Amino acid sequence: MSSAGPRALIATVPPWSYFMGSAVFHYLGPAFAVLLFARLAPLGVAGLRIWSAALVFALWRRPWRILARLDAGGRRTIVAWGAVLAAMNACFYLAIDRVPLGTVAAIEFLPVIALAAFGARTLRNLLALVAAVGGVYALTDVRPVGEGLGLVFAFANALLFAAYIVLAHRTSRRPGGTGSESGGGAGGADGGISGIDALAAAMLVASVLVAPVALRQAAPALADPMVLAAGIGVGICSSVIPYVCDQLAMARMTRATYALLVAVLPATATVIGVVVLRQFPSAVELAGVALVVLAVVLHRPTPERA
Repeated sequence: MSSAGPRALIATVPPWSYFMGSAVFHYLGPAFAVLLFARLAPLGVAGLRIWSAALVFALWRRPWRILARLDAGGRRTIVAWGAVLAAMNACFYLAIDRVPLGTVAAIEFLPVIALAAFGARTLRNLLALVAAVGGVYALTDVRPVGEGLGLVFAFANALLFAAYIVLAHRTSRRPGGTGSESGGGAGGADGGISGIDALAAAMLVASVLVAPVALRQAAPALADPMVLAAGIGVGICSSVIPYVCDQLAMARMTRATYALLVAVLPATATVIGVVVLRQFPSAVELAGVALVVLAVVLHRPTPERA
């Protein structure tokens, strides 16, 4: 098969399919994290997640070679993305250690609403946004409970998640990115690296930046093979598969469309709860799922602003 074969196959898959793959694995990761929270402190879990993902990307993409090809502007973007990944994961685990997950999920959606609203620009898309917000509210049943410090971490995680969307989307749409015709070949101011290659480099940066705060808390995992294996599982399910799917989806989606689809995440969690855990939703939760589905059906991508 020619080198264009895999790229041609990737291009034929609808971008929302990659997003759904990201959404499903986004919630398989926390299933592994249940074991880790019983054995490790939150920052230790965050460290294991990032380091195991960085190891996978290192073996797969050789990110140090990518960093060598970047110009100064490209390196700054990668370092910023890596810093966001490190801080976002740390804040997420520190938040859910103190605040109910539903509350953290709802807070995480708040700045994403702003990204989606910025790109709505049509009445149809505005109605889709309203439906998505209502659906997320019904699904998460958000309540301002938990420690004050936990809420601070939850809001910090939300802002960092919005920054992740901006940086990841910018990288995916670059000349030579995952969605371009060049398929990541040479060219462009930053060497024309693919979005997945840039992600690998950013994860390498994140693995270094998270070490000072997470290394000590993750150390007990070295003496427990089960915990170490669970940490690898969290890294693959939470930071490798979904982030790669994000790049493949963002390459052909506007940022506003991707931000709106984030509303699917609580609905996906509800479906996984029914199928895997036999946790059947209430009537209000079913209405929330219906509203999210309605939002996705209503939304129509519009040309992006410069």
